[in-house]
Amino acid sequence: MAKRLTAMPEYGISARVSRQFQRRRGLGAGRASVAPFQGQRWDQLRDQCLEDGCLFEDSRFPAISSSLGFKELGPGSSKTRGMQWLRPGEICADPQFIVGGATRTDICQGSLGDCWLLAAIASLTMSERLMSRVVPSDQGFEDCYAGIFHFQFWQFGEWVDVVIDDRLPVKDGELLFVHSAEGNEFWSALLEKAYAKLNGSYEALSGGSTSEGFEDFTGGVTECYDLDKAPKNLWRLLTQGLARSSLMGCSINITSSYDMEAVTSRKLVKGHAYSVTGLEEVEYDGQLVRLVRIRNPWGQVEWTGAWSDKFVMHSLATWHKVEHIAKYSTPKELRTWLTSLFGCGGTFWTNPQYRLRLEDQDEDQEGCTFVVGLMQKGRRKVKRQGKDLLTVGYAIYELMGTPQVKLNRSFFDHHASAARSEVFINMREVCSRHRLPPGEYLIVPSTFEPNEEADFILRVFSEQPSTTEYVECISLTNIFVASCDTCQQNFRQFDADNSGTMNAYEMRLVLKEAGFQLNDKLMQTISLRYSDASNTVDFDNYVSCLIRLESMYRIGFLDFFSLVLQRHHFVLLSFQFLMLTMYA
Repeated sequence: MAKRLTAMPEYGISARVSRQFQRRRGLGAGRASVAPFQGQRWDQLRDQCLEDGCLFEDSRFPAISSSLGFKELGPGSSKTRGMQWLRPGEICADPQFIVGGATRTDICQGSLGDCWLLAAIASLTMSERLMSRVVPSDQGFEDCYAGIFHFQFWQFGEWVDVVIDDRLPVKDGELLFVHSAEGNEFWSALLEKAYAKLNGSYEALSGGSTSEGFEDFTGGVTECYDLDKAPKNLWRLLTQGLARSSLMGCSINITSSYDMEAVTSRKLVKGHAYSVTGLEEVEYDGQLVRLVRIRNPWGQVEWTGAWSDKFVMHSLATWHKVEHIAKYSTPKELRTWLTSLFGCGGTFWTNPQYRLRLEDQDEDQEGCTFVVGLMQKGRRKVKRQGKDLLTVGYAIYELMGTPQVKLNRSFFDHHASAARSEVFINMREVCSRHRLPPGEYLIVPSTFEPNEEADFILRVFSEQPSTTEYVECISLTNIFVASCDTCQQNFRQFDADNSGTMNAYEMRLVLKEAGFQLNDKLMQTISLRYSDASNTVDFDNYVSCLIRLESMYRIGFLDFFSLVLQRHHFVLLSFQFLMLTMYA
């Protein structure tokens, strides 16, 4: 029978898709250890409030305007004028945490542009296991109520437990932001507040990709597909993903700012994030029809096309409007690194480098399949400083007998990449799937523009065993005591823009010229210790840095480092020695 893909939306439209591979020990979300966010332990704070007979007030995310935002939701904003911070018991007579189980209809968007997050939350309710991880059930408004709640999110390699008080933004007697269709149900509003605290403010949540929420609710990685270029086995990937409790969503491409949230003739909203809530195959008119059930976080603007409430069965039409489908996965092999990236172009070779060894081929095809995810860290928190996501990507190079050292510019001048991210894009995570022959490879992440810096995580997922390691580069050779004149000369030489300061990339080059070739983590420590608020190093701090490095040399670090070369298991100790000495 012929097969057609159409949609069966509920409350409107929605569809972004995800697949989640299982580990041998279970799903990637798992039950890993959880770190208390900002050092706040929920149980201790709750018990203290119960003992003192008071309701919790969160000093780390207080009920003041700065917690709301900095521009559109900042002081004097018309959106927040007349707003109050009220506890659920002050809003309604019988507040409940969850009424009749958490469902997708519990998430109705308020006056905050975070539909991407709400679509992810709606998808979260489809998996009881994932939901119980993010929204712990050991809390409520009955026994042991102390005005304190907590939620758990995955953040850049670890799970964190975020504590909040239950004072919520209210205007004209209604919750200002997300709310439940049930007037006395508050889990979704409290979850949104915890996520706002995690990212610095409510306004920091404005604008984003549903995949970002998916990742923070599962610890998985998102793969995105354009339906115009979708693989032939897409339906199988979708059904497998849904069966494995993967989170799914979709959106419609926009071609300009005028398209944003424009409503089509069949009530699809362009540039809007939706959640996929079901898949089904049905036989109709002698054909097998594939239905995708999708939901609009607004809870309104209902789809009027095929399979809608008013659909006349004899006029079946295939739904073509959903253009992006994302697939979510948490494969069994996971490696995580944290460091900084510096930019491509002429500076590309100075970026962190990671060696990847692919060993076993896929069971059903030639080559080794793996997924690389490059994620920027903490960019929402700097929105109030006018900063945004950087444009990032990565390249993969084949290595054939190359020494285990950090490769220099010459290597990249003479070797083409074997694979790379599909695009360089200003999203929190760039993710691509690759299949390469068994062997050894080098992954180099970078920004699109040179001399840009950001914290990031590089994650590699594979179905078959693989090993990945960071390429360390610690050497102190040809060190000399430079006179002040020499220092000034070197400083001017590498201060390319004559600003009187050096950025991180220029600092790396001038230290190398002075005989110090340090790894990325040490350079990050030096930048943190000697740079100012604008992340630049002036001449005085440059000289101070040289003196400190010279002092390390004079007290015999080279003798210690020679021991490291002889006994490789001492490398960690030498690295800690450098880190502590340079930051002191």
